[in-house]
Amino acid sequence: MRQRPNLVVAAIALILAVLVASCSGSSTKTSNASTTTAGGGVDPNAPEVVAPGDIPDDQVFVLYTAAVDGFSVNVPEGWARSTADTTTTFTDHFNSVSTTMTNAPTAPTAASARTTEVVALRGGVPSFQLVKVETVRRAAGPAVLMTYRAGSTRDPVTGKRVALDVERYEFWRNGKQVTLTLSGARGSDNVDPWKTVTNSFAWTA
Repeated sequence: MRQRPNLVVAAIALILAVLVASCSGSSTKTSNASTTTAGGGVDPNAPEVVAPGDIPDDQVFVLYTAAVDGFSVNVPEGWARSTADTTTTFTDHFNSVSTTMTNAPTAPTAASARTTEVVALRGGVPSFQLVKVETVRRAAGPAVLMTYRAGSTRDPVTGKRVALDVERYEFWRNGKQVTLTLSGARGSDNVDPWKTVTNSFAWTA
């Protein structure tokens, strides 16, 4: 009977020892995980990869006409519209379609795009990564297409950038060049809607 209190004390001591060891192990694991992350060389300024934002298959498109600039193009209905100088942009979450009209004495080529446009994009676009430059045909005629990856503008709240896939088309006629740029979250499957937009481009003047 005299041994029972000792057994109880020993049992309590054993339980406390197990709890302390468990807490210590958990703390060690957390510390190691954070150290590995911090020492892994992750660039805090790199664009964040988010869930792909595919444009819905049932998306409706409406005609946008830039009467002064002499062109029209179909854009997704319901997207927010903004204009700055000669650039008009339509956005929905991380998807966007923008048009820019400039004067250009000669038609762009894949070669001129590599030596001038790509250099300018690399110097001005965050996290720019060129994929390819080629000449493609659309309903309005040939266009120079630059496909690349980029980071979005910084979110005003979080300060983070989002990783984007971008297609930039350059259409030219009679000294006028219209640049049609389409972008979406990296990995989005927007091949068909982007082709719908670019094939709808037409000169009106």
